[in-house]
Amino acid sequence: MRIIVLTMSRLLGRLSLWVNHRQCVLISRALCVQQLHSSSAGFTDGSYDGLYPGHIQTTPMQKALLAVGSGVAALQNPYRHDMVAVLGETTGHLALIKLRDRMRNDPEGYTILTERPRIRLSTLDLNNMASLPDGSFGREYLRFLEDNRVTPDSRADVKFVDDEELAYVMQRYREVHDLLHTLLGMPTNMLGEVAVKWFEAAQTGLPMCALGAVLGPLRLNTSRLQSLFTSLGPWALQNGRRSRCILSIFYERRWEQSLEDLRQELNIEPPPVTLSATNKSST
Repeated sequence: MRIIVLTMSRLLGRLSLWVNHRQCVLISRALCVQQLHSSSAGFTDGSYDGLYPGHIQTTPMQKALLAVGSGVAALQNPYRHDMVAVLGETTGHLALIKLRDRMRNDPEGYTILTERPRIRLSTLDLNNMASLPDGSFGREYLRFLEDNRVTPDSRADVKFVDDEELAYVMQRYREVHDLLHTLLGMPTNMLGEVAVKWFEAAQTGLPMCALGAVLGPLRLNTSRLQSLFTSLGPWALQNGRRSRCILSIFYERRWEQSLEDLRQELNIEPPPVTLSATNKSST
């Protein structure tokens, strides 16, 4: 098995060299995307179609350019959440339709689509969550936020999805991402993020998740590659394929439920190894 991991590491290293070469060619496009993402003037032509607040209408060609440029920028720095967001919005239309249909066919998911809850600091009762017993979903989610120094308010608003309901589905996906980290027991270091992306790729079918699952290992060292390929990866893929739709859970009404019970309800097994919250730059 160690030989296989070393071979995969060499192959990923060669792929990384090729990607770095391509980055030199495409870097100017990535810089353009950063400017386009921060300003809507280039797309709206002075008009606003009113699909939802912040929506930016784009043509298929513009979406393609955004996808390429944001993909390059996200590959350079996976923690550029704004570029990851653009990539997801410009490539995920078909997957979002399937996710929306799964939510519509689930009673709890349908309620979410109807009520449109948001996961923000302004909607969370942190004091109540802190008072919950250890092992409860709400307490463990709050512990995840504290240990990894993250906040639900860091998730960008959707801009480039040209359907109001699908835009909410994408927004909901972003806002439950940290909840998924809690359910899977994964920190926000690179190995934990890659494991979550493997789960999300199998669960959602979003191209952005698949790309992250394929290219994320480029940033892992040999020992972490071995852990990914021998235990975390197969576990994440298996549970992503078989679990209930993660967007069809009204998590805001589950804070008092035990994490173990919620995992069983979703058909998610506990992680095969325990990862601690470490510095993001440690790979």
